Amino acid sequence: MAEFLISLEALERNARILHGVGQESGARMLVALKAFSCTAALQALRPYTAGYCASGLYEARLARSLGGEVAVFSPAYREEELRELLDFAAHIDFNSVPQWLRFRSICLAHPRAKAGQVLFGLRINPCHSTGHTAIYDPCVPGSRLGIPPQELEKAGADALRGISGLHIHTLCEQGAQELVETFRAFEHHCAALLQGGQLRYLNLGGGHWITKPFYDRPALVALLQEIRAKYGVQVYLEPGEAWAIHTGVLRARVLDVFESLGYRHAILDVSASAHMPDVLEMPYRPDVFAVRAGQGAAAGPQPAVCLPGEQYSPAGEKGEKPCGYRLGAPTCLAGDVIGDFSFDSPLNVGDTVVLDDMSHYTMVKTTHFNGVPHPDICLLHPDGTRECIRKFGFDDFANRLG
Repeated sequence: MAEFLISLEALERNARILHGVGQESGARMLVALKAFSCTAALQALRPYTAGYCASGLYEARLARSLGGEVAVFSPAYREEELRELLDFAAHIDFNSVPQWLRFRSICLAHPRAKAGQVLFGLRINPCHSTGHTAIYDPCVPGSRLGIPPQELEKAGADALRGISGLHIHTLCEQGAQELVETFRAFEHHCAALLQGGQLRYLNLGGGHWITKPFYDRPALVALLQEIRAKYGVQVYLEPGEAWAIHTGVLRARVLDVFESLGYRHAILDVSASAHMPDVLEMPYRPDVFAVRAGQGAAAGPQPAVCLPGEQYSPAGEKGEKPCGYRLGAPTCLAGDVIGDFSFDSPLNVGDTVVLDDMSHYTMVKTTHFNGVPHPDICLLHPDGTRECIRKFGFDDFANRLG
């Protein structure tokens, strides 16, 4: 049976890095639940995080159950959702001036708002793209995310009454230099507001590859310290991928191997469409490993999570190694293909294939499309024990849609 396998030791490794950046810079580090919301694994992050950022009511409820600050941003709120969020969120950020004005009286009249326990912010679109993939770029022309500076200016000073924070989120899998560049563009437009003394917090969003080995963490710390000293605001970052990157794998089995019209196909018991949709959306090519029996780690690249008694042979590009396969899914979607890979030796029915780095933006996006059995979710503890925390069966599929 296929399974997502998450290493708690690797999660804590990332968490220590992010916690250290927060300690050194004075910024508060939040976990973006939109990227990673495995409740059992999130328990391991609790000692290292200031709280969680949520994209709506359900994520916010989960954040509340975990403890720490809850920061919420949504492109639009329903009134009944907003009223519930007012009872426990620390920050609620709005995506448009009209929606803020529509709900301002409700927000400011709440007892927690009067006591300063919940603050309100606006998301700004600095109109400065640094991304490479349009679907993940909030600054593309026609973006619905964030208020362009010129629109904020047109709204006038009264629109800012009751606002205590600003929120910018434009990055995706990017480094410190892109954040510096983005902040300078934002600062150019909003310096007067930052200097006015009205703001209490600035949320710099997510998309920061802080836990990557090549990330320039000293540059990030310097920027965060500069912002706090210059503008007197509490700075927040809400990375998602950075907490969970290189912490988990998706282990799959080969169900069938056959040739058709010059292609050799290997059908796995996992689906790109149902279990790792970024492979199709981004598009994204995962690193793949064939599992071979053996003791000890083999030389060369290894997946994020390795098990005793297994050796891992990395797959190459199409034609790079002698045994080529198109890895596909057991669904009826013709394009449900993971990609063309090559291996040192043939794949056989029953072999295990490991798809690397499958903790973030995988489990949160999974579906039961086509009724394909859903992978189990398992944790690998530091002592080497495995714990299955969630098994899915027919009832999960049958009950999902009522």
